[in-house]
Amino acid sequence: MPEPMFLLALALVLDAALGDMDWLFRHIPHPVVLIGWLISVLDRKLNRRGEAAKLVRGAIVVVIVVSVSAGCGWAVHYFAETVPHGWLAELALAGVLLAQRGLYVHVRDVAVALAQGGVVAGRVAVGKIVGRNASTLDEPGISRAAIETLAENFADGVVAPVFWYGLFGLPGMCAYKAINTLDSMIGYKSPQYRSFGMVAARLDDVANWIPARLSGGLIVLAAAFAPACRPTRALRVFWRDSGNHDSPNAGWPEAAMAGALGLALGGPRDYPGGVTKSQWIGDGDGHLSAKADDIRRALVVFTVACLLNGLVVAYLALLSF
Repeated sequence: MPEPMFLLALALVLDAALGDMDWLFRHIPHPVVLIGWLISVLDRKLNRRGEAAKLVRGAIVVVIVVSVSAGCGWAVHYFAETVPHGWLAELALAGVLLAQRGLYVHVRDVAVALAQGGVVAGRVAVGKIVGRNASTLDEPGISRAAIETLAENFADGVVAPVFWYGLFGLPGMCAYKAINTLDSMIGYKSPQYRSFGMVAARLDDVANWIPARLSGGLIVLAAAFAPACRPTRALRVFWRDSGNHDSPNAGWPEAAMAGALGLALGGPRDYPGGVTKSQWIGDGDGHLSAKADDIRRALVVFTVACLLNGLVVAYLALLSF
């Protein structure tokens, strides 16, 4: 079996080449879909009674889902170590749990829709990747939403899985994906999930604390190699405005991307549950100038940041030989 970091480097290449593999997962369930199914079942059965009971039951859900996911990761790793060529199964699962190409394609589709079909088409495209009310967005709002999603999910979908695989192997990566999925499904402040999803939300904050800051740093470095971007401005905004986000983690990659592109991201956003009154991340009136071309510039920064992330993994792989 290859060294773990070498296998992780191969997984990054596999994901970059094949992406979401929709042709495969039309026939079999995606691992994250299976995690989501388990969360939904436990949510329906346990999310009831008083707030104290919901808090305890939500914690139990977290323990079950994370343990099952890590256990499945360990089982695949054991198979990889004990069966000839079984490491290909670990490679495949690790590649599936990364989101470089898939994220690029989804955000690129927003830029294409906005440029070719205008605001109406852009709203439809961005509505597929964000939770906010896309029907109220103008061109700058659509562009900002796509760029914010790209920056935040660079941390959640690329850097964090790599980080936790590097620390704990495939079980660590699977456990992280379970934590992240729990947060996306029950980690809300709505009356239904305020107590039930509290442990999931706090655990996701902990799991992303280091990866979010690493991802912001990679975006700052990427700005030095991307055309029409300024790494010094990216570093300044990264350091100054990262705390302007409601999340303790999402502000770091978003601030770095805002500075790299010379835009203002974040700000008030219209969700189904109401409008958030978040502060702006970035300089001046940059929130008014975002357009489809800025999404494309952000995709260049993202691509370079993914390459830098891969180079770090490749360097660690070389050290393991």
